[in-house]
Amino acid sequence: MNIVSLSRRIAVNKEAIRVVGSRGFAAGGGKSKKGPKGGAGDAPKTSTLSNELKSTTVYGANILKDGADPKILTDSEYPDWLWHLLDKRPALSELRRKNIETLPFEDLKRFVKLDNRARIKENNAMKAKN
Repeated sequence: MNIVSLSRRIAVNKEAIRVVGSRGFAAGGGKSKKGPKGGAGDAPKTSTLSNELKSTTVYGANILKDGADPKILTDSEYPDWLWHLLDKRPALSELRRKNIETLPFEDLKRFVKLDNRARIKENNAMKAKN
């Protein structure tokens, strides 16, 4: 078999793969045609809850089948740790700059965890190179 006939077979096979492997998409852009009434998503939805109900309950937080939405409590009725969940915690580089002996216990615990994680990543990268 000569090179010319071999190249023709390869070209034909590539064309066949392109035709068979191509995928067609439906025209229309995804919007369904509902007739003269139009779609349900045309007008913005208005809230049916009263302002009083919105200010006293956490609407949509119920996960139980027979339960009710929880009521909003005063700030003093929630635990203290809840108000510190979104506080910024120091990064590993910032913790490395500080004196380890003077760190509070929570920061020291965080330093050990982040330092171990960094060492593990470094060891894994070294093993991957070998």
